[in-house]
Amino acid sequence: MEVRTLRVGARHKVVRRHKTKMNAGRSQKQQEEIVEIPPVVFWCASCRIPIVLSPDQSSAAHCPCCKGGVSYLASDVRPVFPEERLLIEVLLDEPMTWIGKSVWAANNRYYVDGKPIALSVKNFRDADIEQIVATLNSFLDKNDDPAFEGHIASFVTANEGRLHSIETEAFNFIQTTAKPYPREQVVISFSGGKDSTVTADLVIRALSDPALVHIFGNTTLEFPLTLDYVERFRRTHPMAIFKTAMNKEQNFYEVCKDIGPPARMLRWCCSMFKTGPITRVLNSLYSSKNILTFYGIRKYESVSRSRYNRVESSADVVKIQKQKVASPVFHWLDIDIWLYILGRGVDFNDAYRLGYDRVGCWCCPNNNARASFLSQIYMPEQTEKWRTFLVDFARHIGKPDAEEYVDSGAWKARQGGNGLESAEDVKIRFTNCTTEDYAKVYRLNKPMDDAFLELFIPFGRLAPELGRKLIHETIVVDIKSNVPVLSIQPFGSEGDYAVKVRTLNVAEHDALQRMVGYQIKKFNACRSCLKCESLCKFGAISLAGEVYHINDAKCKRCKMCVTDKFLGGGCLMQKYLKTKESAT
Repeated sequence: MEVRTLRVGARHKVVRRHKTKMNAGRSQKQQEEIVEIPPVVFWCASCRIPIVLSPDQSSAAHCPCCKGGVSYLASDVRPVFPEERLLIEVLLDEPMTWIGKSVWAANNRYYVDGKPIALSVKNFRDADIEQIVATLNSFLDKNDDPAFEGHIASFVTANEGRLHSIETEAFNFIQTTAKPYPREQVVISFSGGKDSTVTADLVIRALSDPALVHIFGNTTLEFPLTLDYVERFRRTHPMAIFKTAMNKEQNFYEVCKDIGPPARMLRWCCSMFKTGPITRVLNSLYSSKNILTFYGIRKYESVSRSRYNRVESSADVVKIQKQKVASPVFHWLDIDIWLYILGRGVDFNDAYRLGYDRVGCWCCPNNNARASFLSQIYMPEQTEKWRTFLVDFARHIGKPDAEEYVDSGAWKARQGGNGLESAEDVKIRFTNCTTEDYAKVYRLNKPMDDAFLELFIPFGRLAPELGRKLIHETIVVDIKSNVPVLSIQPFGSEGDYAVKVRTLNVAEHDALQRMVGYQIKKFNACRSCLKCESLCKFGAISLAGEVYHINDAKCKRCKMCVTDKFLGGGCLMQKYLKTKESAT
């Protein structure tokens, strides 16, 4: 196997050429497998700064400033600002010992003048918060660290070549990707985090357009410092068309009581408080137009994001279907983001100064132990309110040691709706009709209404005029052939809600009934999570209060909203509330 390295912009690729033997009598064919190799971070002991080098530079690595030798430091690092440096010193009971030193970090490993100091999860979980706050406050006035600015200036100077390279490549990517789109259909997704901050700055500069649309999704769970930064950003970008998307109809704590708090595998909050509200803003601005959204996703941020592509339009990946998404910083390291921010003098969210490495929702179940520790220090009232709720919830669902369940982080691994009354709503209860073939009688938890019938619009055209009037039957006809495919009629007595649905003139009766079951589930279990709104690229689905609507004129009968592939079990509530007994 021949292996060679190619330089590609600011990245490198290893091209492995495999000679694969084809069928007898045919020639051999070369196949290429391209594997990206990220740059790595070295340390200059003389300048006391990290140096970012690509793989082909590492064999003869040296510092661009002093020309001295460098040694491997880590795969990635971030700067530690004086505020975080002091807090970590206090945590280790060594206040002010690192002042004047060059401090960097990667996860819970700190590098002090190039020497690693590892902190464990136990350091953060066992910390005496009251004592740390008292000690921290006593040293705040003494925390001036003039050397910090010097280290940052040297870092930027030494890595200027790297900055120019990644910046130029990003500009070219942005200009090429945006070229097919009218400027008014180019959107910047702005979260208030460092990655979206850099993305916004890059896009504005690359397109020379300060009047682009920015959309900020206010989840109602933002860090106070994030909201402060968003306001600063708006003031310093007066020409930007800045839209805030927020779900004003739902209360986070009330939803948590109903379906349980978000967990790592059950993050309903993303659809309900972020993706859904952003979809509504996009629908109001662009209706059925396709748009290009630049956002700050980075490949090396997590395992899940490493599977993304730099430009995505696949319905399997894109959360909001009317958009193509593209990330100029997709291949950047964390240190690249900071190199750009510090090297180009870009304002940023002050939460990073405190030690947060991510600034999404402050109570996200994906937050690590350090983030939880920081929130206890800097957001004590919100943190205590959240812990009290979690303990009460744990008791409600029958956990024997509720406080241990919460404090150990076990609540983050919660799955399904065990112990919740609302779990009953995702159980599809039906009986087969004994008098008609291919008919099922489904139990409902509330009376049928017009909104219930709208749930069947994806299957065809509602034709109540074809139904039997005495039994209030509605027929659904295929949109192309005009042949009846469903018969729907109320079937319950007073106080006993049910509907009979019969499939007609189709080859796969069971498959159609399965999709019917998904719609029954939505009617019974819908919590207005807004996922269905985001899923429909035609804007046909809307939720007004707690009522689910499908617009007959906009629906294209693509059936994405009734397909298990795009909505697990046909409805996200199936994922959040299912129990072993309710599996269908």
